[in-house]
Amino acid sequence: MNLFDLKGKVAVVTGGNGGIGLGMAQGIASLGASIVIAGRNEAKAAEALKTLRDMGAEASFIVADVTHKAECVALIAAAAAKYGRVDILVNNAGTSVRKAPEDITEEEWHHVLDTNLTSAFLCSQAAYPEMVKAGGGKMINIGSMMSLFGAPFSAAYGSSKGGIVQMTRAMATAWAKDNIQVNAVLPGWIDTDLTVGARAYVPTLQNSVEKRTPSGRWGTPHDMAGVAAFLASAASDFVTGTAIPVDGGFSISM
Repeated sequence: MNLFDLKGKVAVVTGGNGGIGLGMAQGIASLGASIVIAGRNEAKAAEALKTLRDMGAEASFIVADVTHKAECVALIAAAAAKYGRVDILVNNAGTSVRKAPEDITEEEWHHVLDTNLTSAFLCSQAAYPEMVKAGGGKMINIGSMMSLFGAPFSAAYGSSKGGIVQMTRAMATAWAKDNIQVNAVLPGWIDTDLTVGARAYVPTLQNSVEKRTPSGRWGTPHDMAGVAAFLASAASDFVTGTAIPVDGGFSISM
């Protein structure tokens, strides 16, 4: 039995057109799964599709604003209609507003929570019946180091990512009976477009992260491929409700 064979499986990756999402899509695609990436930037998605297809993967893009329930439902329905099933969901869509808590507007608060947390709930809810139909499935929710730590500029972002961990645990306990494993991944400091903004906001961040991280470097999107492959495959069939740091040791270092 090959625990890492995903041939015939279908994965939907929100925000899969770059950064961590694309890295995870590549990890899942390397095991033979078909990939549906969802997002709003079609030009960026075209580049991501080329990357996946150059690996030999079957890959498609579906335009979706996953902060809206109807679009989440339509996304999963379109993926199932095209490929006949949905086995894997990676909830990766995310954004951030870096401000002190007293400066965050109500609109900014809701924007971050809706993008990072509510979208994951809505997509999971939409994917659930398809996974039940398929006899089981894998849901992978993207948290953050801010699921664990506090930072003065991350009140909204940290709240959303802490919520991801608790939502993951709740869904894992609810859906274990359906052979659906739900896990969270907590990326450390990964070199992406989102963290470029963080480094601009905190000029000392680049060096401080390198000093604190035992691996001595920032992560890359490619570093997310392995954990995605594990959590999407039969190798993780008895792993559910976890929150796995992928951070080069950042979260265990002083």
